[in-house]
Order: sequence, then C-alpha cells, then structure tokens
Amino acid sequence: MLLLLRPRRRQAPPVVPPQAPEVTDQRPGGTAVVEEDAATTTIPPPVRPAEPVAPPAPVIEIPPPSAGRMVRLRARLARSQTSLGRGLLDLLSRDRLDDDAWDDIEDALITADVGVTPTQMMTEELRTRVKVLGSRDRAEVRGLLREQLLAQINPDLDRTLHTSPHGDRPAVVLVVGVNGTGKTTTTGKLARALIGDGRKVLLGAADTFRAAAADQLQTWGERVGAEVVRKDEGADPASVAFDAVSKGITDKVDTVIVDTAGRLHTKTGLMDELGKVKRVIEKKATVDEVLLVLDATTGQNGMRQAQVFAEAVNVTGIVLTKLDGTAKGGIVISVQRELGVPVKLVGLGEGPDDLAPFDPEVFVDAILGD
Repeated sequence: MLLLLRPRRRQAPPVVPPQAPEVTDQRPGGTAVVEEDAATTTIPPPVRPAEPVAPPAPVIEIPPPSAGRMVRLRARLARSQTSLGRGLLDLLSRDRLDDDAWDDIEDALITADVGVTPTQMMTEELRTRVKVLGSRDRAEVRGLLREQLLAQINPDLDRTLHTSPHGDRPAVVLVVGVNGTGKTTTTGKLARALIGDGRKVLLGAADTFRAAAADQLQTWGERVGAEVVRKDEGADPASVAFDAVSKGITDKVDTVIVDTAGRLHTKTGLMDELGKVKRVIEKKATVDEVLLVLDATTGQNGMRQAQVFAEAVNVTGIVLTKLDGTAKGGIVISVQRELGVPVKLVGLGEGPDDLAPFDPEVFVDAILGD
C-alpha cells in the first residue's frame, strides 16, 4: 500500500529591519559624521536666516566757512561780467567823447540793468570828471568808473546777516521769493554756510505747495547734519514754521531757517500767506531776517517781484542768484535803490558752497577786470 505524503512549504527567512547608521564622531557646532557602508556623510548645521542690514548712515559733510568766499569765486564772476566793464572802459578811453559816445555808455549801463536813474546820474558825473581831467589813460578811466560804480552800490550799507541767537531763543531767517529763483537751494546753501561758521541750524520746510521742496530741503539738511521740520504736502505753512521755531527753541539751536512757498507773485493769496507765516513765527520768536531771493537773469522783472514781496513782508536783505551766468550785474544797483535794502548774499555757481556774502569792492573789481 502506497502512502502519498504532501511536501512541506518552505518558510521565508525572517526579515531583518535595517539598522540606523552609526554615529562615529561628533564635531563642534552640532555637525554629526555618519558612516553608511564605509561611506561618510556630513550633515550641515541648520542655516540661520539672514539678519536685516540697516542702511548706512549719511555722511555728514563739513562745509568751509563763509569768510572769503566771494574773493575765491571772483574769477568765476569776472568771466561773465567783464564784457560790461571792458565795454565801458573802451568807450571812456576814446580820444574824443562826443554825444554818440555818451549815448553808447548810457545804453551799456541800462542793458546791464543798472536802471535809468542811476545810469543818468553816473553818466553826468563821469562827463564832469572827464572834462576836468582832460587827457586820460585807461588806468585813470578805470579809477573813475570804479569810483562811480562803488558809489551807486553804496559800500556803507549794513550787509550783516543777523543769524545769532538771542539768549535762549534762536535767530529766525525767513526765505521768500517766487518759484524758479533758487529759493530752496539758497536755503540749503545758507544752512551749509552757517554750519561751516560753527552754528547749529534747524530748517523748516514751509513750502508745502511744491511737491519736491521738502524732500530737496531734507537732502540738504542730511548732508550737513541739520534737522528738518516738515509736514505732509498741502499742510498749513504757518503751522510748519511755528513747529520749526518751537523745536529750535527746545533744541537750543542758533538759527532756524524757514523756506516758504513761492507761487506766482501775482497771486494775492501768496502775499497774505507770507504775512501770516511771519505773524505766527513772531508769537514764539523774533524774525531777524527776511531774505528775498531774486534771479539776476530776470532783470527788471525781478524788480517788480521785489516790490510786491517788500509790500507783504519787511524784506531785510536781497539774495541774488545766478549772478555768475549773466552780464547784467547792474541789478545790484537798481534793486538796492528801489527797495532801500542791501544785497547781502550772491549765488556765484551751482556748487553747494557757491553762496557768498556780497562784497561791493570785490564785485566792482570783478566787473572791471584787472
């Protein structure tokens, strides 16, 4: 009898779970070195998120002092003004000065914006002096012309810029003028000049109607370390001026310079606004200077601007900008004569330190040349 036996099933070998790799070394900084089948893997440490980098602080510039600036800039002024001086000297040095020659001399002076009345006075005085001299050489003619120009510019006028504090109150300088004359730039350059003279200055951006005015003034202030008080565009200019003066008193600064709006001078509202700004400031401190900025290239139109502003605020000094780019320097004579206000500062270039205290003798010598 045959027995049929069913073969047994083979059992599968037991599954061995994989072993974790063995850590053989621990390195500084939390880095583990792991060996896997004779291969070594380095696990990098966790990467920290980068910390935000603060923007670099603006570099504070140290401006040069204002003393002697006009002497240093004389050559630049002479390049644009000697055409007037040379023309007058050529005319006066003629062997014979007839009526036509004197008419040419008058035309040259009027073209240079000296003004009709000063021109007539100068011409008559020169005629008399030339007759007395009789024969004359170029040096004598230059001396005569220099004497007359200085007399018309009036070197005896007080051109002191009043920027010194009064006890615990800062001096306040109000800068006025129409747009386009360089008013905000002049404010920044004046701040540089005063800081170069050792003063602590604060700026008030009260021109709230021109979009870029406050930003422009902020840039000027940051370059020399002068704080700027400003508000949003369209804010009340008198409020900005008041806050600037208040902060100037609190911070014990020497001088507060307030830049004002300069829309077209034909708008009565602007003149009323300037008067309000001045009155509001005077609730906190004295307004020591009201500087009217005029573009020397505008000639007699600048004279009309000056008269309108003088009626609105008590202008104490004139700033003539762009005097280096025109042969019409005679506006110095005419504007002083019309307003009875001295030219105190002149702009003689586009550089940040090209604003200089006006010196009548340096100016006349530059016009006449060496």
